[in-house]
Amino acid sequence: MNYYNPEIECADRETLRKIQSERLVKIVHSCYENVPLYKKRFDEMGLKPDDIRSIDDITKLPFTKKTDLRDTYPFGLFAVPRGELARIHASSGTTGKQTVVGYTKNDIKVWAVCAARSIAAVGGTKDDFVHVSYGYGLFTGGLGLHYGAEELGATAIPVSSGNTARQVQILQDYGSDILCCTPSYAMYIGETVREKGIDPKSLRLRAGIFGAEPWSEEMRREIERLLDIKAYDIYGLSEIAGPGVSCECEEQAGMHINEDFFYPEVIDPVTGEPLPDGEYGELVFTCIGKEALPLIRYRTRDICALNHEKCKCGRTLVRMCKPRGRTDDMLIIRGINVFPSQIESVLLDLGMDPNYQLVVDRQNNLDTLEVQVEMNEAMFSDTVRNLEAVKKQIASALQSTLNIVAKIRLLEPKSIERSEGKAKRVIDKRKL
Repeated sequence: MNYYNPEIECADRETLRKIQSERLVKIVHSCYENVPLYKKRFDEMGLKPDDIRSIDDITKLPFTKKTDLRDTYPFGLFAVPRGELARIHASSGTTGKQTVVGYTKNDIKVWAVCAARSIAAVGGTKDDFVHVSYGYGLFTGGLGLHYGAEELGATAIPVSSGNTARQVQILQDYGSDILCCTPSYAMYIGETVREKGIDPKSLRLRAGIFGAEPWSEEMRREIERLLDIKAYDIYGLSEIAGPGVSCECEEQAGMHINEDFFYPEVIDPVTGEPLPDGEYGELVFTCIGKEALPLIRYRTRDICALNHEKCKCGRTLVRMCKPRGRTDDMLIIRGINVFPSQIESVLLDLGMDPNYQLVVDRQNNLDTLEVQVEMNEAMFSDTVRNLEAVKKQIASALQSTLNIVAKIRLLEPKSIERSEGKAKRVIDKRKL
């Protein structure tokens, strides 16, 4: 097995808890002394920094939400002066005002180490060419994996997103070993490879690190088929660090969290109470290894479960499962909770391509769901009778799995716009 920091990645639980406790105490003092919002909340709770003596005391601390970053926009939650910042990143702002995050020079180093661990976990070495097709800029994806590749000693190819024909040309000509991008863009690259008549086995590519959007196990298998690689899930969010907070290893049995820097909890999203291993709830992170933006008990809205069992790869770092969805991505349709990833799984189980959109509307005070599915070339040549049978099959499978009635609309091949970043899966007209 491949490791970057084996002394940490394979450390015993007592060693990890000692590191976590020391770092938690340090960041609690930093937050209280340097971040007005945290000082105010601590004081309102009657909580003093000295009350936090170990990682076991973490539940005494208040939660932080995304709205706190927006309410203190742009730099109100930073714990260091501007002169100590080495870099600024920000989220896309698609659901409101941008969330701005900052890094000291040491924060950048920590992030690079976590990303390097991630690349090593999927089998990457210093001899590899890492083809980075995440976007560069305020988005954390591109630079996160770029610095991780360089930290590992590998060669970073900063292709960024877009110009897919050029991406494929570079894969061929440069001999890229590992591809990093969103899963939907990996699908698009795979489709392009096939359309150009290129045998994916002729490429040097052997692995892909895909994240920044939800994707299913069925989509993993399809990407692996299209590109003839092993596809690995990576997790990150700009508020915590970016890609590399956690990543799968070669076992593909959950994402190992770099818990010496980002302490995870899973809580009941309604009560806020911690949940035991194996139970699904909302993922919460405390940035115990960051200086500029050491968020305390940050509620990610991602729904998942934790597993502290030692992995077959030898790592002891806690694993998180692939998120089932997000509490703020979750659709509630006629009282039923629906995640787009559930619908994707149904479509792929039926042999459909994972190119779809969900259109939610409200008619006569009742929610409606239309699932728009792009046909493949074989289906497009079918008779009307056959297509009607396919629509009924999809509708029946969705009703059986989700207990919801959906209208199915079949679209011509290539009619859904391909994404070079995050795919837009949901159009919710109820909010318009």
